[in-house]
Amino acid sequence: MGLLRSDLNGRMIYPEPIDHFDRLPDSLLLFIFNNIGDVKALGRCSLVSRRFHTLVPQVDNVVVRVDCVISDDDSTSSSTSSGCSSDKSRHPISSLFRLVFSGLLKPFQSITQFISISSKRGASSSSAVLDDGDGFDKSVVTHHSPTQVLKNFNEIKLLRVELPSGELGIDDGVLLKWRAEFGSTLDNCIILGAASVIEPVGSSSSGCSVENVDGNGENDNGSIPDSFYTNGGLKLRVVWTISSLIAASARHYLLQPIVAEHKTLDSLVLTDADGQGVLCMNREQLEELRVKPLSASSASKRTLVPALNMRLWYAPHLELPDGTVLKGATLVAIRPSEQPKKEVVGADGNWVEAAFEEPYGTAARMLVKRRTYCLEMNSF
Repeated sequence: MGLLRSDLNGRMIYPEPIDHFDRLPDSLLLFIFNNIGDVKALGRCSLVSRRFHTLVPQVDNVVVRVDCVISDDDSTSSSTSSGCSSDKSRHPISSLFRLVFSGLLKPFQSITQFISISSKRGASSSSAVLDDGDGFDKSVVTHHSPTQVLKNFNEIKLLRVELPSGELGIDDGVLLKWRAEFGSTLDNCIILGAASVIEPVGSSSSGCSVENVDGNGENDNGSIPDSFYTNGGLKLRVVWTISSLIAASARHYLLQPIVAEHKTLDSLVLTDADGQGVLCMNREQLEELRVKPLSASSASKRTLVPALNMRLWYAPHLELPDGTVLKGATLVAIRPSEQPKKEVVGADGNWVEAAFEEPYGTAARMLVKRRTYCLEMNSF
């Protein structure tokens, strides 16, 4: 701190205040901003000073959390608030027809039309609040797509976009997770599902096991029991597979403008707060999308899914090391038919085993040891 001194008239002259941030090098500030990541927080940081305003666009690790998904058709405030809701009961998995045609396609069309980032009310909100003088406040919320939000960032290498929830409406207790990789089209997709999940109570199990009796009392020798085909089990797994592929292809379609505009990207992840689905693209896949435009589905705004080869594994009862029990556990590994076949165990099997975080990674490793069933699916 500088010393006080007086001018010719005896008045005290105070030294200029010292801004300690000015002593920090740009590289250190960028390190801090990269660890912040969140695009809203970075936006606030950019308003602190001219220096921060200059440095924030140089951040290479950005996270965009989407608060609300709305449709272009949601022109009124009531319909917007309806679009922002995450009511999953509107497309229950109990009805095959409703799930595929009503519950799935309409939400996907809404998602592909417009993803918005809405400001939340309160201290952390950037919404404008208007008072018309009658004692009532009116909140004016502006919506921006991720493409708009990211346009001022010019050196992004790692980008993560998080939707407010998964697209697939499923019944309580049902497990459905997927992970997909895309270039200009689908590279691979892994789907893990279970008809029900029983959480561990008390002490966890000391090991993992697969009971040798299924839920209908039939002997489980690693094969799919006959009841799987007669009680709707196979139909349900087909619905899970198609649903997950539609969700993944819809997300991929959304990423076109972001990938085209940000050529410095090394990794792009589009996930959701529920942890239901994850779409990943590495540097080679991102470049492939820029060079080779995707093929869009004629029916909706999503990427066309190519003809597929699928491998399916099933266990009526799967107990994991932590005591969690998966009833009707199912794993599906999917690759385009035109691609060379990859092993799912051994050196080439990491793309399956590493698809999910624990304890579900363990579930995948256990399932691939069981009997494999091969299926094919046409492009859609």
